[in-house]
Amino acid sequence: MSDVEVSEHIAAPPAVLYGMVSDLPRMGEWSPENTGGKWARGAGPMVGATFRGTNRAGWRWWRTVVTVTAADPGRRFAFDVHFAAVPISTWEYTFAEADGGCLVTESWTERRPGWMRAVSAPLMAVPDRAAHNRANMEKTLQELKKAAEGELA
Repeated sequence: MSDVEVSEHIAAPPAVLYGMVSDLPRMGEWSPENTGGKWARGAGPMVGATFRGTNRAGWRWWRTVVTVTAADPGRRFAFDVHFAAVPISTWEYTFAEADGGCLVTESWTERRPGWMRAVSAPLMAVPDRAAHNRANMEKTLQELKKAAEGELA
């Protein structure tokens, strides 16, 4: 069960949107916090592949390691995020044909241990991670929509 889930209808086929979202180096084009990164193990979006991501919020920046846990083209893409050996979160994107396009749903599940949540709130200046992520997820899907619909125009 996710802590936060947002959806956006996008006038593009599920396969196109899956291709965009699963190309993790491009995520920085849409996300207000993730700036991209590169594949570390595996040639791309396949179960077990790892990705080294970079993130920025204001002057703060950090790196994470992502492991792909689901890669079902046109349907579902998911990954777990770790910082060092500490689990941080699970992210999932699902794609469903709807009204001549696709309903894209992005979900985030908190996995940080309690001690890390307590420490990171003041360090990251984010007292409510769920609300912060919801706003970023809404922005990400809006930017994905602009990019996808613009590429297909």
